[in-house]
Amino acid sequence: MNSADLLADAFERVREEVQAAVDGLSEDELAVRLDSGANSIAWLVWHLTRVQDDHIADAAGTEQLWTSEGWAERFGLPFPPDATGYGHRSKDVAAVRADADLLAGYYDAVHENTLAFVRGLRDSDLDRIVDERWTPAVTLGVRLVSVIGDDLEHAGQAAFIRGAIRRR
Repeated sequence: MNSADLLADAFERVREEVQAAVDGLSEDELAVRLDSGANSIAWLVWHLTRVQDDHIADAAGTEQLWTSEGWAERFGLPFPPDATGYGHRSKDVAAVRADADLLAGYYDAVHENTLAFVRGLRDSDLDRIVDERWTPAVTLGVRLVSVIGDDLEHAGQAAFIRGAIRRR
């Protein structure tokens, strides 16, 4: 197994968790917040997908699927096109309403784009600096691991909320 295979496997695990979190839930269930300050499954999946789309597009030097494939219009959210959820407040979380097919469809598109990108990487590509705003500067390898970690954290939060909803 090389680095590209390992990254593809990790992103595949994210996909499995995202699909399991949204599968069979109604739009209302996806919007449930366990308290007034909590995130919903819909917001968590939208956010993790937006960040992955943003970071992969930046690393690949391509446009985000959110805008290039019309996902922003399909979701119809009241945010600027470059919004990823960072800095969102409670009212912003509440504004993210989508059905499972829309959430899964966007995630699947981003996932396939991500796999196409990571499967083309050589080990030496992972040392490329992609963000100099940090000390030390962020390499592609570190950025990809960060996306996987954040994705799995948010997918786990979504799974927890799903469990709470299903036990009600």
